[in-house]
Amino acid sequence: MTLETYRKKRRFSVTTEPQGTTAGGARKTKALAFVVQKHRATALHYDVRLEWGGVMLSWAVPKGPCYDPTVKRLAMQVEDHPIEYNKFEGIIPEGEYGGGTVMIWDHGSWTPESPDADAALKKGDLKLTFHGKKLRGSWVLVRTRGRPGDGKPAWLMIKHRDQWASTEDVTELAPRSVVSNRLLIEIARDEGGDMRKAADGDPRALLQEILKNPALLAPPKLRHKKAVWRSKKAVS
Repeated sequence: MTLETYRKKRRFSVTTEPQGTTAGGARKTKALAFVVQKHRATALHYDVRLEWGGVMLSWAVPKGPCYDPTVKRLAMQVEDHPIEYNKFEGIIPEGEYGGGTVMIWDHGSWTPESPDADAALKKGDLKLTFHGKKLRGSWVLVRTRGRPGDGKPAWLMIKHRDQWASTEDVTELAPRSVVSNRLLIEIARDEGGDMRKAADGDPRALLQEILKNPALLAPPKLRHKKAVWRSKKAVS
């Protein structure tokens, strides 16, 4: 687990992304962090990151997490990221690697369900529990053979059947940042990004509502109470 690939892909004199400290450094808390960053780069995707071994193991999930256990979401494993990246919300300049708008869509802690997480990762079958604002309950990441030509390891992200399982679309119902309550278009507006490009990653129906009622647009730089999504299903 190393940050070498992460650093080689970025020019820190241009981007505000964190360079990160040496992987494997000591942590003050025993809880393992996770973050999901909604990222409108060349295409919209959700970066699911799990703290392990002093770095954030990372997967790009094009359609985002899904609470429906019958749905298998493609998750392409990408380079490890520094733990400091968990706090990054803003703009990666166009022309740079991953150029676009980044939102902290969810964060919290996670717990490995596998007795030996290292062995589970090596095998490609990691069962885990999310304790987040939007993601809750038991999930699994399963490595697949991928498709011909794939340059990155392909996994599937699947929700287990538990009290949190639901057919509701959390990405549509809870599109705002959990730290700033902003949409992608609002982050781009505040941070000097491409608003038109960012808006492609926001729910179209919500943008239509904002056009009809501009008061729904968050004021520039104003911070709100953290957005929390909860399933309508009763918890047994």
